[in-house]
Amino acid sequence: MNSLYDEFRVALHSVWTRRWLVLAVAWGICILGWLAIASIPNRYDSRARLLVDVNQILPDDTPGGLGAQQQVDQIRATLTSARNMEKVAVTTGLLPAAAGEREKAGAVAMLQQNIKVVPQQDNIFEITSSIGVGSLSDADNAKLASGVLDSLITVFRDDQLRGGRIDAREGLKFLDAQIADREKALREVEARRAAFEASNIGLVGGGAGSPAQRVDAMRAEINQIDSQLVAAQAALAAANGQLAQTPATINVPGAPATGAGVARQQLAGAQNELAQMRAKGLTDAHPDVIAVKSQIAALKAQAEREGNGGGGGNAQNPAYASLAAMRAERQATVSALGARKAQLTGDIARITSQQIQNPGVAAEYDRINGEYTALKAQYDKLLAQREQVRLRGQVQTETDAIKVELLDPPSKPTTPSAPNRPLFLTAVLLAGIAGGIGAAFGLAQIRTSYPTAARLERASGLPVIGSITEVVTPERQVERKKRLVWLASGAGALVALYALLLVAEFVQRGLVA
Repeated sequence: MNSLYDEFRVALHSVWTRRWLVLAVAWGICILGWLAIASIPNRYDSRARLLVDVNQILPDDTPGGLGAQQQVDQIRATLTSARNMEKVAVTTGLLPAAAGEREKAGAVAMLQQNIKVVPQQDNIFEITSSIGVGSLSDADNAKLASGVLDSLITVFRDDQLRGGRIDAREGLKFLDAQIADREKALREVEARRAAFEASNIGLVGGGAGSPAQRVDAMRAEINQIDSQLVAAQAALAAANGQLAQTPATINVPGAPATGAGVARQQLAGAQNELAQMRAKGLTDAHPDVIAVKSQIAALKAQAEREGNGGGGGNAQNPAYASLAAMRAERQATVSALGARKAQLTGDIARITSQQIQNPGVAAEYDRINGEYTALKAQYDKLLAQREQVRLRGQVQTETDAIKVELLDPPSKPTTPSAPNRPLFLTAVLLAGIAGGIGAAFGLAQIRTSYPTAARLERASGLPVIGSITEVVTPERQVERKKRLVWLASGAGALVALYALLLVAEFVQRGLVA
């Protein structure tokens, strides 16, 4: 413990013997530090809060359209755009009207660096401007900080008022050009398709679609006909069964015999139907022709029986006649469905044969049709987008699509936000004192001297017999007191200068307020 105390006394003595060095170094560090602090201009912050309300009257369902949140994000990003910053710089006087490109770029970069946009909610955000121009006074910098925000908000409002209408006009102009290009290309494809169809008649389907599309349509229709044909044949079979179980005539007591001509009438109708089928080109092997022939044979036998039995009292059965008419109708339906199916089957075979014989024609026609379909879809889509943009332009013209409301006006700063001069001045003073003490202590360590007999004994390894105490004369004592007064005056002047700088700082702040 005594050794530590001795070391502290030795260090303190070494610094004290070099007290003038401590004072000189402290003065040098403080002067340089305070000059550096004085060269830093005071920065003043101004804050404002904005509410951006997107009036979403029309639903934004167009492809690539911006929703409400995306529009707010876009506004937040363009708020500090270079164009707006240049307008603010000219309005506030930071940039002369006849400034060069380099000066404009410098002013824009300075404002973009010192203006911050901080989102607080979805459509509310805070704008902060921090201004510190060295060539301006503190009062001018404080005024400029709030003026920059005032000008920025004004420019932003004007841009939003004009921007929506300008964007709508530019959008319509762009869409009109795109629609004209698509329409021209569509007409060219239509002309090529018409020429291709004219040069390949019978191999392509004209306006009915490509051969593959026609085959698919025919197969779909055949599937429907098959289901209808099954139902029609079942209905015909049911009608035949009912007709076979129903007598052609009934016995009515006291009624004259009138049934002799019923079978002959049905026979004549069946023969007429057979003649019509043959006129259509149906052969004797066709199922419908075979069915009608069997019906004719049955009717002939029935007619012969009715002609031979001349007993009175028989009359025509109305139920039989109704069932016969129903069977004829259902048989005609089955015949028509079968004929349509045969026709479709033949068409499919013909088109398939043509595609096999001319595969390139079908492929080229499909390619032209695909190109036409794609262009037509693009054309319709552009027309829909143009109508949407036109409606939005009308909405923005008649209403405020984006409303900017100032929640908190730009604040008027009275104290600088940076630098913290009182803190920096104090830190420089402490750094100067510490630097002077450190310089004196370091110099004592470099120079070889022995402040005590014990240290000399440890360094030399020899015993120290004794030491001689310094004898101070009265004249020397007076001289020391005089130098001590000078040292105290120098240290007091340094502290007084520090206090004067603090007072000047607070007085300057008071002038701004």
